[in-house]
Amino acid sequence: MKKLLLIGGVIIVIIIVALVIGVSKLGPIIKNAVNTYGPKLTKTEVSLSDVNISLLSGKAKLKDFFLGNPQGFKSAEAMKVGSILVDVDEKSLTNDTIVIDKIEVIAPAITYEKARGIDNFKAIVNNVNSFLGTQASKKEPAEKTTSETPSKKILIKDFTVKDGTVTLATSLIGGKSVSAPLPDIHLTNLGGEGQGGSPGQVFGEIFKALHEKITSSAVTDTLNQGLKELGKSMGGAGEGAKEQAGAVKEKFKGLLGK
Repeated sequence: MKKLLLIGGVIIVIIIVALVIGVSKLGPIIKNAVNTYGPKLTKTEVSLSDVNISLLSGKAKLKDFFLGNPQGFKSAEAMKVGSILVDVDEKSLTNDTIVIDKIEVIAPAITYEKARGIDNFKAIVNNVNSFLGTQASKKEPAEKTTSETPSKKILIKDFTVKDGTVTLATSLIGGKSVSAPLPDIHLTNLGGEGQGGSPGQVFGEIFKALHEKITSSAVTDTLNQGLKELGKSMGGAGEGAKEQAGAVKEKFKGLLGK
């Protein structure tokens, strides 16, 4: 009996050690995946400064996520996020599909810019779709991978974005800013029910949903109203103020398609 208890204790210790080793490797895996795979996917600068992992819960906190703008846009970045909470099913780390129970993006600071008839997030979505199309055209067997394609699939059960802000980037407002709150985003089962998808496919879904919220009437109406108010304030005072304000407002007219 004592021998059986000893063997059972050893097995439990081995299991615990294996789980701890697996979870402890999760931080570098996430950081490396974001910093290496992100720029190839979006064709922009993408960086993540640090990942903190709780060994007991398997939860991760991603710090200082940065998404740059595509070529042709003047603003320094498309999005900055101070912290992203990730809850990973650590038992799935050794499987072909990594299951992420929840991702919560908190207070993203989004810069929205239009240039040459397209906005920066639509350009990013186009870049993602172009990357996915290139990968699909290779038609490589599932067991093979390339240096650009991670072998793991991912399934995100619950994805939320909350308390975000969208700031309009334009040279027309002379260094002033116009902002609007971003409606919260809630997505479920990204990657398909239990099957999972490639990181590119999953995050392509996320960027598409993000672009839809950024360009929704809830955001653009608020930004347009802010532009109108700014136009009035830039119109000056005294005689001729109405004419000046009208000229400023005319410059802003149609900036967001309204």
